[in-house]
Amino acid sequence: MNQRRQDSTIRDLLLAPMGHTKIAWAWEHMPILGQIYPGFEAEQPFRGLTVAMCLHLEAKTACLARLIQAGGAHVVVTASNPLSTQDDVVAALVESGIQAFAWYGATEDEYWRHIDLALQTEPDLIIDDGADMIVRLLTTRHDLAKKLIGACEETTTGVKRLRSLHLQGYLPFPVIAVNNAYSKYLFDNRYGTGQSAWDAIMRTTNLLIGGKIVVVAGYGWCGRGIAMRAKGLGARVIVCEVDPVRANEALMDGFWVMPMLEAARLGDIFVTATGNRDVIRRQHFEVMQDGALLANAGHFNVEISVSDLQCMSERREEIRPGVEQFTLKDGKRLLLLGEGRLVNLACGDGHPIEIMDLSFSLQALSLRHLYLNRQELKPGVLDVPVHIDEAVAQHRLDAMGVAIDELLPSQEDYLRSW
Repeated sequence: MNQRRQDSTIRDLLLAPMGHTKIAWAWEHMPILGQIYPGFEAEQPFRGLTVAMCLHLEAKTACLARLIQAGGAHVVVTASNPLSTQDDVVAALVESGIQAFAWYGATEDEYWRHIDLALQTEPDLIIDDGADMIVRLLTTRHDLAKKLIGACEETTTGVKRLRSLHLQGYLPFPVIAVNNAYSKYLFDNRYGTGQSAWDAIMRTTNLLIGGKIVVVAGYGWCGRGIAMRAKGLGARVIVCEVDPVRANEALMDGFWVMPMLEAARLGDIFVTATGNRDVIRRQHFEVMQDGALLANAGHFNVEISVSDLQCMSERREEIRPGVEQFTLKDGKRLLLLGEGRLVNLACGDGHPIEIMDLSFSLQALSLRHLYLNRQELKPGVLDVPVHIDEAVAQHRLDAMGVAIDELLPSQEDYLRSW
């Protein structure tokens, strides 16, 4: 039963107690956010502002929302993926005074309606994941662009979309590409995706990874992490790439490299992480082995062509929560995880808490920087300031009790000299 409270649209407010428990567990393991919190609470950098967040709505995101709220903002949240929303966490946020428009399993129409409802609050700042909210604003609520101070973007896919908008002259406000910070992509994309993708695949299927042939499509930072963790679990790994430099890197990292059409004949498990569409399609399905397992770790559910799979099948059925079996007309069975959506969130809890502590600390400090420097920042896609990137990395070391060396003045002089 769907409910409303404080102009929110959620599944069930009675789920809030479990949500609070999940959020408390996440907060306990997010020491960087914990270090930032007192400063935000005292400074109130977002007092009087509305901040809209379109993110995966689970416990770690809730901690970011509460931090922004502590900074004085009215916070509005909606989902960036209908299968990653945890209804108990959303209920807990609403009970904490945060406005929410989301529930698990939203249809496509409901998904966009929830984003539209969030936009109706006329946000001053946006934190986006995949750029759906920003694109929706620019295409259906362009009147809000004049009020919007700016935004922060979480993902590789979102940054690509925003750069395209900027190049075409359609981005009238600054957006900080949080994804491109060293403390984000080196850790979140590689170690976060690497661990969480396999966590989701293993808990959903309960299958052994060791000894199997794993095909990883894409050898960017996410693909690197997925391949590295598969190797660590004992799999034999094939990498498929279109970039010759990355293909060479995969070879030197010890992986097989070949076209997807060749790999499709060999693989037991396929994981896509390219940010592109139709990476695995009809011609690949036709030559796969019976029982091949398909998972996507890219942001949108377009990397595995589910439409091709559906057209080739005579039967589609859920044989286990999160596992759909497509029986092809020749009797072969292919298994799709999480409807082809982002597997680590559709079938799991997403990135490890400590990883998101880094990423969400970058989000919070970047959003603060964006607002405080709003007069100087020009429209376009901007990098995270180096001092914020380094501050978050140092906070992480401090939280772990790790000390590092510092340069002597003479060493600094030497490095500056020619």
